[in-house]
Amino acid sequence: MTRPADKLIDADEAIRRTLFDGASVMVGGFGLVGKPLTLVTALNASPFRDLTILSNNLGEPGRYLGQTLQLGKIRRAIGSYFTTNPDVVRAYAEGTLQVTLLPQGTFSEAIRAGGAGLAAFYTPTGVGTLLAEGKEVREFRGRRYILEEALTADVALVRARRADRLGNLVYYATARNFNPAMATAAGKVIAEVDEIVEPGELDAEQIATPHLFVDHLVLAREHL
Repeated sequence: MTRPADKLIDADEAIRRTLFDGASVMVGGFGLVGKPLTLVTALNASPFRDLTILSNNLGEPGRYLGQTLQLGKIRRAIGSYFTTNPDVVRAYAEGTLQVTLLPQGTFSEAIRAGGAGLAAFYTPTGVGTLLAEGKEVREFRGRRYILEEALTADVALVRARRADRLGNLVYYATARNFNPAMATAAGKVIAEVDEIVEPGELDAEQIATPHLFVDHLVLAREHL
């Protein structure tokens, strides 16, 4: 029996192989929980700039994606919860960072829709607010909805608990957050994991991301 190709590589090499200047990058995690910290550190050490980061937030001041921002690598941020990092507010006010704010449920659904190959969807969330400005509004069954475009990216950096060498992923509790959806919505996927086992050792019922979505595996070197 032929041994499957091993997807395990170094974090720095994974970033070099997949990113480029101007890339759009999905980064899993809610705050720092479920965040691919090793990969973000490698991203920060890389030369790539002018990035669009799609993530729930941009970390904390000077930490992980917060450091990415301080290094001037991020041109645009798309997400839901940026106010815990005052550097984001400052950069936006100074005009050095573009921000697209989406309600968290809309953000999650937009990623899921992108992974499913959909172009857009209607949601009632945000109707009548500033978030609806410039967007199409339609009425269905007596209720107004706004049209939101699906989200995709060039690269997704995701965090899982375990993987086999094929790249099947198992997540840990709420640390899965946006990670499984992001793994379906990007052209290239790098998965940071705590442990890698042989094919067949994972419980098939626990696999949330099939190996066909994963291009590279990286062992986690940084933890909360």
